[in-house]
Amino acid sequence: MAPGQARANEQGGDIRERLASVRALTEALAAPLSDADATLQSMEDASPAKWHLAHTTWFWETFVLRQHAPGYRLFDARWPFLHNSYYEAEGARIARFARGLLSRPSLADVLAYRAYVTEAMMALAGDPALNGLIALGIAHEQQHQELLLTDIKHALWSNPLGPGMWELANQREEGPSPRADLGWHTFPGGMARIGHEGPGFAFDNEAPLHRVLLEPFALAKRLVTNGEWADFIAAGAYSEPQLWLSDGWSWVQREGVKAPLYWRGEEAFTHAGWQPRYADAPVTHISYYEAEAFAAWAGARLPSEYEWEAIAQGAHDASGGNQLDAAGPVLPRGGTALFGDCWQHTRSAYLPYPRFRPAAGAVGEYNGKFMSGQMVLRGASCATPRGSSRTSYRNFFYPHQRWQFAGLRLAKDL
Repeated sequence: MAPGQARANEQGGDIRERLASVRALTEALAAPLSDADATLQSMEDASPAKWHLAHTTWFWETFVLRQHAPGYRLFDARWPFLHNSYYEAEGARIARFARGLLSRPSLADVLAYRAYVTEAMMALAGDPALNGLIALGIAHEQQHQELLLTDIKHALWSNPLGPGMWELANQREEGPSPRADLGWHTFPGGMARIGHEGPGFAFDNEAPLHRVLLEPFALAKRLVTNGEWADFIAAGAYSEPQLWLSDGWSWVQREGVKAPLYWRGEEAFTHAGWQPRYADAPVTHISYYEAEAFAAWAGARLPSEYEWEAIAQGAHDASGGNQLDAAGPVLPRGGTALFGDCWQHTRSAYLPYPRFRPAAGAVGEYNGKFMSGQMVLRGASCATPRGSSRTSYRNFFYPHQRWQFAGLRLAKDL
C-alpha cells in the first residue's frame, strides 16, 4: 500500500482535472527555460529542471501505468535508469551528482515523454480504485514543482550574469506587506493531538495520530524579516561562537557564511534576477544552524514541530498566505499568515511518530528511509503549490541546507 494511500481521498474536485492541472503547471513552470537551462545541475543537492520533468513522469509510469494499465508499453525502456531517484527496489540508477551530465534526452524528448504518459494516465484516472495511488502521484509531482523552482533558482544564481526566468511586472512597485507587530499565539499547555487522521490525503510520515504533552508556550504571529536579520549581521552574530551550536559554528567557519544565501549588498537574487531586498519581507534561504543562532540572539527559541502544529490546528487556513498559484514570479512577501512565504525551521529532528510503519514495496522508500540526521520544517513557502499544504505536513532537510525557501518564526516559553 502506498504512503497515504489508505487516507488518500480527493482534495476537492475531480481527480482527472487535478491530474491534468498539476501536469500542466509543471510544464508551465519550466516553459521559460531553454534546453541548456533545463540541463543545469549547480550542486548535488539540486537536480536539473529537465530531470524533474522526467522523474515525475517516471513515477507515474513506474507505480501506476506499469502495474495497472493493461498492455502499457514504456516510452523508452532505457530511461528508468536515468530517472529513478532513490528507489532501491526499482534497481540501478544514474548517480545523483551526474544528472546534469544528461544532455540527452533533449528537453523536447522529455516533453514528448510527458505527453505520452499523461495521455495514458488520463485514460486510467477514471478508475476509483486507483484514486489513492493517483493522489500520491499528484502530491509527489507538487513536491517536485517546488524543487524545480528552488533548484533552477540556484542554477541561475550560479551564473555571474544573474539571469532571471520571469519579469516582476508591477510586483516590483507593490513591495512587501507592511511590517506587523510581532504578537504571539499562545498555548496554555496540556495534551495535543499530533498527526493526520481521517479523510484527505497525507504522506505516511504524517501519521499515526498520537498525543504529545506540551508545556505553556507562545509562537510569533509573523516571520522574522530581512531587516531583523540585517540587525543580526550588524551585531556581529556570525562571529559570536556562543550563539551557535557546535556543528553550526564549525559550518559557519568552514564555509565562510556571513549572510543568508542569495544576499548581495542590498540586493537578493530571485527568479527575476537580482532585485532590491525589502527589509520587511521574510528572511529566507537560511539553514537550521542560522535559525537556531538567530533565535538565541533574539532571546527566544525555535518551536518544536508539535508546538507549531498545535497552534496551526486553531483556525489557521493551510491554503492561505503567499503560496504558488501559477507560473510566474515567486517571492516571499510577508504578512501574518501561518502558511506561505517560507518553510519554518523547528527544533525537532525528523524521526518517526510512535507506531509508524513504512509501506511495503518500493513506495515505502518515499519517506521512512530518510528519518536520520535531518530537521523538520513546517508550513509552506511561496513556491509550495496552493492546496498541497496541510497542518500535519512535515518537510525535512539537513541542518546546513539553504537553497530551499526556509525561514523562521520565533517561539518562547510561558
